[in-house]
Amino acid sequence: MLVRSGFEVVGRAGDAHDALAQVRQAKPDLAILDIRMPPHHTSDGIDVARVVQRELPDTAILVLSAHIDAHHAKELLREGKPIGYLLKSRIADIRDFLQAVDRVANGESVLDPLLVQELVAKRHADPLERLSRREREVLVLMAEGLSNGGIARRLYVAEATVEKHVRNVLTKLDLPDIGDQHRRVQAVVIYLESR
Repeated sequence: MLVRSGFEVVGRAGDAHDALAQVRQAKPDLAILDIRMPPHHTSDGIDVARVVQRELPDTAILVLSAHIDAHHAKELLREGKPIGYLLKSRIADIRDFLQAVDRVANGESVLDPLLVQELVAKRHADPLERLSRREREVLVLMAEGLSNGGIARRLYVAEATVEKHVRNVLTKLDLPDIGDQHRRVQAVVIYLESR
């Protein structure tokens, strides 16, 4: 479809490792990536996009996703470089998709309208409102640098109870379990930013 529409396709990849290798070699104007690529089908496409943003700043990125992932989208947008983020359900209209490809390749950012709504809603909502009183107490103690054992002793509860509260905090703050990121630190950062 891209070739028929006048775009030059310089490579195709079956997994994240191959995609990154091809982008590094070809240095294309635009890389189109699926967020959930093999081999892990988690955030492999986002991982490739981060590397491309860092190593090849002249390569624009268009990511395709089956669902809205505001967390990953914010990470990519934070770099301030051209980015496209479209839901796969939205690219059924070929003309709209091709226009998005062209716009991102020419230095614009194109975001799916549902993603924009999600980002705006999250920006205006206090993320800590979702936490119970006890979960907030645990988060404050996490921010003070206490371990789960230290929090348990301070609150006079079992360490297993603290672990449960920490898991709830991470879930309610919408912090996905991604290998290279320390969710506990991210939770503390969210707490500090909301103060």
